[in-house]
Order: sequence, then structure tokens, then C-alpha cells
Amino acid sequence: MIYFSKWKIVAILGIVVLGLIYSLPNFLAKSTRLAWPEVLPNKTVSLGLDLRGGSHLLLEVKVDAVIKERMNALVDAVRVQLRGAKIRYRGLGASSRNVSVVILDINAVERATTLLSKIEKELEVNISNGRISLSLNKKGLREVRNAAVNQSIEIIRRRIDETGTKEPTIQRQGDDRILVQLPGVDDPERVKRLLGKTAKMSFHLLDERGSIDDAIKGRVPPGSRLLKGIEQPEATDVPLRRFLIKRRVAVSGDRLIDAQPSFDQNNEPVVSFRFDSVGGKRFADVTRRNVNKPFAIVLDNRVISAPVIREPILGGSGQISGGFTTQEAKDLALLLRAGALPAPLDILEERTVGPGLGADSIAAGKFASSIGLILVIIFMIITYGLFGLFAVVALVVNILLILAVLSGLQATLTLPGIAGIVLTIGMAVDANVLVFERIREEVRGGRTPISAIDSGYSRAISTIVDANLTTLIAALILFNFGSGPIKGFAVTLMIGIVTSMFTAIMLTRLMISIWIKRRKPAEVPI
Repeated sequence: MIYFSKWKIVAILGIVVLGLIYSLPNFLAKSTRLAWPEVLPNKTVSLGLDLRGGSHLLLEVKVDAVIKERMNALVDAVRVQLRGAKIRYRGLGASSRNVSVVILDINAVERATTLLSKIEKELEVNISNGRISLSLNKKGLREVRNAAVNQSIEIIRRRIDETGTKEPTIQRQGDDRILVQLPGVDDPERVKRLLGKTAKMSFHLLDERGSIDDAIKGRVPPGSRLLKGIEQPEATDVPLRRFLIKRRVAVSGDRLIDAQPSFDQNNEPVVSFRFDSVGGKRFADVTRRNVNKPFAIVLDNRVISAPVIREPILGGSGQISGGFTTQEAKDLALLLRAGALPAPLDILEERTVGPGLGADSIAAGKFASSIGLILVIIFMIITYGLFGLFAVVALVVNILLILAVLSGLQATLTLPGIAGIVLTIGMAVDANVLVFERIREEVRGGRTPISAIDSGYSRAISTIVDANLTTLIAALILFNFGSGPIKGFAVTLMIGIVTSMFTAIMLTRLMISIWIKRRKPAEVPI
């Protein structure tokens, strides 16, 4: 156990050297790191929300809005089916949870029920006095909820990635909630604005025949909608303009493949957009048929622009102007690139951690780690002498290896993660204590120094592996099923277990082996 081949020595020392190189950037200034050759690592440990500061948001997905939209779409499907079967009806309409229709011919109710139940598999059909009610069953509601939340998580991730935020935590909580943690965010209000917009965009023709005044009074023409324009911050006293648009979507924003902020010929901020091939063809057809007619661009039920089509737009691209500021144009382009949320999001909980509090947490973590390290060093040297010094050297290397792995993997270090490192300090020493106590027992049994050391390592190694393996399993469970800070603790604990086993079993043993070869001691100094 105490003799090493040359390749093992090279491998152990190589790992130690790599660990030192990868951990070194954490102790250098940013300017020094940037001046390093590109072949050398310059990554540092990524700090979590509680250490770096940032925003914590708990969002709720308004699933009811998705269900209502699904019901509105179901109305059209019911209308098509009944008209195709020539079944007379009245009172077709949708509520937030169901679609209902009254069949005029009582003898046709059963045929209509059979026909409508085939529209979707997850539909639940109820009949009462000739009225047929359609709603989603439990399975359908569950699928809608899961799809809405999962899609929202993906869209949120895209939007946050576009802002350049590193190491965000975005995960589902419960049935319809999403946890978002953004370390290092210096403008949390902007993030809230980006996440709070559904960003559903569509293009509509204006209803030029209808009267806006009549629509404001509640007399909206069939097939049309009355929408407000966007607010103008510089003209707060001016009432919002109203637009009467056709309900039918001329071109859907789902066909957008790119959006970028730019400037028009008047040097005003605009958003340039581009459709895919299908959307570009549809956009060209619409603009070709409606030259010299106004064309409304609708975002989240607000008309952001209503330009007149001067000529057919055949390239599949265009511009959106609406009196934007430069930042508003950038944010709108970001939202369009990331895609629309399937449902609105409500902010249920909001916390902001300042950089100062994060710095205090780092200082407290450093202090706790330093105190723990110093006490362990004193104990090991007093108790085990020279072998204790070997264990201390291995312990310092262990901490550097943890920093190296965290830096290389860009894993996020949290305050519980620092607790995991402190715990690892004790675990790393524990392995050496087991070995040294075994060696003491062998020395009392009358063995020679070499035989006692070899036997001590041979008998203790299985105990060390078993103890660390069970802890590693517990850490894996915490990582898989925990969230946020729990994951941070589990990450540092898992890394610490692996590195402590390496330093205790390999590095300390290598140092003892080199000492024996050079000194050839008559007794063990332990």
C-alpha cells in the first residue's frame, strides 16, 4: 500500500498541479486573469444569489387563460362540425371552462353529441334539455397545465439568456408555479418587465366601416374588436387612442424567426422583424391585397403600431415603429425572438438580495471556513505530529481541488455550498484520523514502521470508502430532489467527498511513502 509506481506518482502530482492551476484564478484580480495566455484557465467560481446578490421571483402561470383560449378555439370547431352535419343550433359560446350550444331539433341531440365528442379525446360531454356542454376532463386539464408550465419555463429561459444573466435558476414548483433566481442582476425591474409580458403578437386589418364611437359605447360590430393603443409616457395627458380591428388574424406572430432593434430613416428606434417562408408568403399576400389600407400590429391586446400599407411587402420582413425608446426597442426585439408565453405570469413573491448582503455572506463564510481550518490544523499537528502535518497539507490541497472543480464546471457556489465545504474539511481529516489510529494499533502490536503503515492503510481503506460512499449517495439524493440552496450544498458536498478521498487515500499516502524511503525511520512518529 505504501509503494507507488512511477506512473501513479506522475498521475497524483499531475492532478494536484492541475487543481492548483484551475483554482489560482480565484485568488487573482480580474485584470491579471485577462492578461493570462489563452491556454491557461481563467474561470472563477460562480457565486449564487445569496452570495452575489440578485433577484428571486416566484411566478404563477395563469393556466385559466390557456383553458379559456382553448375553449374559444373549440367554439370554431363546434361551429364547423354542426354546420357540416346541417344540425340547427343557437346560443353557441364559450366560458372560462366550457363550451355550450343548444340544439334546436331534439331528435338531433344524440347525433350532435356523438359528433362533438369526437373533436378531441379529452373532452367531457354533458347534456341537459337539449343543451350540450363540452369541457376538458381531468386528464385534459392536467395536460394543458403541464404543457403551459413547461412551455413557460422554456420561454423564460430564452428571455433570461438573452439578457446575458449567468447561472440562472429556473425550475418548476408545484402544479403551476415557477421559481426564478437571477444572481448578479443589476436591473431587476427590467427583468420583471420582460417576464411580465406575454408577448403574443399578431397582425390585423382595421375595420374601416365600423364606428369607433359606437364601439366605445358597447356596439362593437360582429367580427371586430376594440383595442387600445400603447401608452406614451411623454404625453400622459393625451387619452389613449382606440382602434377597431378585425378579429381575424391576418398573420400570426408565431411565424417570426428573428427580431432586432434598429433605426429608421429618421433615426428613430424601431424593431426590424423577419418571418419564416410560410409567414413571409402570407404577409406578402395580405399586403398585396390591401395596399393603401391600415394594418394593425397587436402585442398583448394593445395596438403598438397601425401603419398604412403603401406597397406590397414581398421580402418577408418589415419594421415596427411606435415611438419606442432605444431600450424599449431592444426589449421588444428580445421578447419577439424568445417567443410568446402561453399564459400570463403573476409575480407571487419577490426578493432582492443586495451585493452588500452577499459580500457579508462571503465574509462570514470565509471566517467560518478559516476558523474551522485553523482548529483542524492545530488538532492534527498536536495529535499526530509529522503525520498530522502531512494530513494538513493534503487538506489544503483538497480545498484547492474543490475550488478548481467548481471553477472548471462553472458550478454555482451558494451559502449552503460554503457549509458543504466546511463539512468537507472535517470529512477529509476524518479519513486520515481513521488511518492514523489504525497505524497506532499496529505499532502497539509490535509491527515495524513499514509494516504498521502498510497494514494501517490496508485495514482502514474499506471503512473510508464505505463511509464516503454512503455520504455520496445521500448527496446525490439531495441534488436530484432538492432545489436552490439544497442543490448548492449537495454539489460542494459531492465534489468534496471525491477530492477528500483522493487526498486522504492517495496524496497523504504518497507523502508518507516518500518520507519512509528517504528517512527509513526506526519508529513511527505518531
